[in-house]
Amino acid sequence: MLALQNAGKRFGPRVLFLEANWLIQNQEKTALVGANGTGKSTLMKILAGLDALDYGSLDRMRGMSIGYLPQEGLQLAGRTVFEECLTVFDELHEMEREVERLAAQMAELDHESQEFQSVAERYSLLQDRFHSLDGYALDAQVGSVLTGLGFDKQDWTRQTGEFSGGWQMRIALAKLLLAKPNLLLLDEPTNHLDLETRNWLESYLKSYPFGYILISHDRYFLDVTIDRTVEIWNKRLTIYQGNYTKYLKQKDERRDQLLAAYRNQRERIEHLEAFINRFRYQATKARQVQSRIKELEKIERIEVPEGEPVIHFKFPQPPPSGRTVAEAESLRKDYGAKCVFSDARFTIERGDRVALVGVNGAGKSTLIKLLTGGELPSAGSIKLGHNVAAEYFAQDQYKVLDPEARMLDDIGRAAVRVPEVTLRSLLGCFLFSGDDAFKPLGVLSGGERNRYALARILVSPANFLLLDEPTNHLDMRAKDVLLEALDSYSGTVVFVSHDRYFIDRLATRVLEIENGAITAYEGNYEDYLRRKEALAAGTPNAGIKQPSAEVDTPGGATILIEGGYEETNSAAASSASRARRLNPIKQKQMEDRCAFLEEEIPRVEASIAHTEQQLGVYVSAAETQRLTELAEDLRAQLAALNAEWEDLMLQLDLS
Repeated sequence: MLALQNAGKRFGPRVLFLEANWLIQNQEKTALVGANGTGKSTLMKILAGLDALDYGSLDRMRGMSIGYLPQEGLQLAGRTVFEECLTVFDELHEMEREVERLAAQMAELDHESQEFQSVAERYSLLQDRFHSLDGYALDAQVGSVLTGLGFDKQDWTRQTGEFSGGWQMRIALAKLLLAKPNLLLLDEPTNHLDLETRNWLESYLKSYPFGYILISHDRYFLDVTIDRTVEIWNKRLTIYQGNYTKYLKQKDERRDQLLAAYRNQRERIEHLEAFINRFRYQATKARQVQSRIKELEKIERIEVPEGEPVIHFKFPQPPPSGRTVAEAESLRKDYGAKCVFSDARFTIERGDRVALVGVNGAGKSTLIKLLTGGELPSAGSIKLGHNVAAEYFAQDQYKVLDPEARMLDDIGRAAVRVPEVTLRSLLGCFLFSGDDAFKPLGVLSGGERNRYALARILVSPANFLLLDEPTNHLDMRAKDVLLEALDSYSGTVVFVSHDRYFIDRLATRVLEIENGAITAYEGNYEDYLRRKEALAAGTPNAGIKQPSAEVDTPGGATILIEGGYEETNSAAASSASRARRLNPIKQKQMEDRCAFLEEEIPRVEASIAHTEQQLGVYVSAAETQRLTELAEDLRAQLAALNAEWEDLMLQLDLS
């Protein structure tokens, strides 16, 4: 449908991409990825016809329709939400009016006349087309999409101008989905969507009859919606087949191949240069020297681009808290006549990673504020445990910052006896390098200030982190680093996030806020969804909140079952449960296999290191190919061994 040929684009003196070739086909399901600032949004605007290339050409198939959703900036007014969405069907409405006019004409014409036959043919043609386009169900289509995107029925009749920027973008997205263009261009469509709405959009896109190209920092969303990845890297477009996870694997493999080729080329260049320098002034070697000089000039040098900047940081390990970090009893919160939740009971223990989930407006941020003490409950109690020090990161954390303060001065006031050089290093890790550290906070964008606010939290250790959308302004690489830091953090975390991958990786428990109730589920978001599905299917013991009950175990321990999860009150209960779940012979076999793998994995790693060392010495093209294939086989073997070891360890831990 679209074809980029030798395309290039500059941004002032800076080149975004060059020599880009990309054939965008019918039913394209592609992610456009790359580091911040590489030109992803610019390329989307070029494909949409809103920006022009500096080099090359863009060819578009005649008659194709393109729908473009920018990251932000759209503002709608003058109609209700429902009326605004119906405007995408103006052509169908005009067709419907013509059908009605033709029907009225036929009622007045002589059925035997030629004019009647002509009008009847036109009427039949339009009616068939109107029916094929599902013109009689336009209201139902609009209602379905608006519901999926989180609009309540009472919102349908509200004026579009009453909605905030995030909801304005939802309205614009609804119009695009209803229009069903041949190619959808969606730049960060999940930015303003909650988790439930993202899940709906995933399902919608999976069944979308035409093509789409997405930019998103949500890894899970990309994994389930795309089958092709186009990366802007090193000023070039590279196309990978498969979803985002497969792209990462293929990219690593390509970079390894590039590094191996670079090392081989350097070896050859150094060999040629050494020969030339050694025999340059010997007349008997003049011919050989000239031959090697020509060979050296013909070599097209391989360039290994610098690694993309990512955020590196590590949480300071805080002093330990008591076992019980927070406890709620008969908790209720009202805002005027509206009850957010009532009669909530839950306990958060040391080391928990608790994800708060629920639709927008359910009360997730409210619950976090109650935990911080920033708001008081309407009834009941919520108490922090012994030696608990809480640190709160809000969605609009940047608003509490002093806009006149310089960044380095402000973070210095928050730090306790931290050297300036350490603070400069921390800011550099958050992509505030060089003179950026001396900027007033007021000149930063909202996203930059929130990124700075997250860095500011790190200089004041706390053992209870309350994070409200900490990943909103981080790209995928930064999210991975944050995940790694939180995973090694010894304190307790309660967080709100709309990033499915982030929740799946981090959460050990889920608190769901729905219809005024708070329900606890053990496990990550995948476990939570499975239990919800089991509940919807009528399966008993699906992990939902049940009345409290005590179960005696053979060892005399008691397990309290409450709120959809089990708390083991003694080590004896855990041991008894382990003994019942795993056959001792099978356990011994698994332990022996683990021991073997722990010896085998280092041997394979050593073989890989030896093979890579051999690759550094050029012998011949055939030998390089053989060693490259051997290294790939060894890496695949290592990955399989590591996966098997992790699986066995997980089973042994769970047993």
